[in-house]
Amino acid sequence: MNWRCTRCGKPHAENDPPCDDCGHNSFEKAVVRVDEERESGPGSDGAPDVDREPIPSGTVETGEEYVWACPNCGREHVRNTPPCSRCGNPDLERVEQTYEGLERDLDTPSWFEVAKPYLPIFAVLGVVVALFATGIVPLSVLPGIGQPSPPDAPGDGAESGGLDLEATEEEIHDRLENERDAAESRTYDSGLAAYAEYQNRRLVEREFGDSDPENVDADRFDHACGDAIPREAPVVITGVSAADYTDESALAEAIVAEYLSRYGDDMRTGFDAEGIDVHVAPNGDIYTFYATC
Repeated sequence: MNWRCTRCGKPHAENDPPCDDCGHNSFEKAVVRVDEERESGPGSDGAPDVDREPIPSGTVETGEEYVWACPNCGREHVRNTPPCSRCGNPDLERVEQTYEGLERDLDTPSWFEVAKPYLPIFAVLGVVVALFATGIVPLSVLPGIGQPSPPDAPGDGAESGGLDLEATEEEIHDRLENERDAAESRTYDSGLAAYAEYQNRRLVEREFGDSDPENVDADRFDHACGDAIPREAPVVITGVSAADYTDESALAEAIVAEYLSRYGDDMRTGFDAEGIDVHVAPNGDIYTFYATC
């Protein structure tokens, strides 16, 4: 008769605790399978029992497995170590290990069942992404993302005295290009134009408004200057108004003449890109801001 440790299951030839492996002081009689007694008992020649049901290929017959179950609450324990860890019952019973309900316990929910509680959140995120993707909401509303939106400034930034100020900005660029050789041509850069608009409106707001907008770095704008710092040239034309000029070309001519008078050859050579903004203040002064790199 073999003996085994009631804690770790280590087999021993005699009932002579403690256990060689874990030091536990309690042994129990080991269960010997009937087929093992038949093969190894008296008179056996060691040959396998041909009457036994064959074991399927690729499997290992391990015999019954046992656990210690609490008769009060059913809690199963690996070893006979009362009391019950769930209810404190002082007695445990040895029962055969079964796997009923294991398939049910291992069933996993589908991805739809997992995601279902979060569908409203996904819907909101989808709407937000669509608003940004279509341009309905500019990325600049997010801190640190996109080009900063220009400050709200009093006066006119799009039209004044019947003149289109954005068309005037294009006219200024064309007239400056006429002053340059082909090798000194400058492209009109939208990032520099956005930077010029921000700085120009900031100047107008500080002069005529109620706030002092933040001064932002040029690298916050998507311009073509790379690591180069853009050169800036603000000019204010006073004593006249946009309505004093017959059309956009006439206003652009006056602004270009003022820039050439102040900055000379810096307006003709040495740079590759430029951006311009024109804004008419509440008192009629014409604020312009030129950026180049």
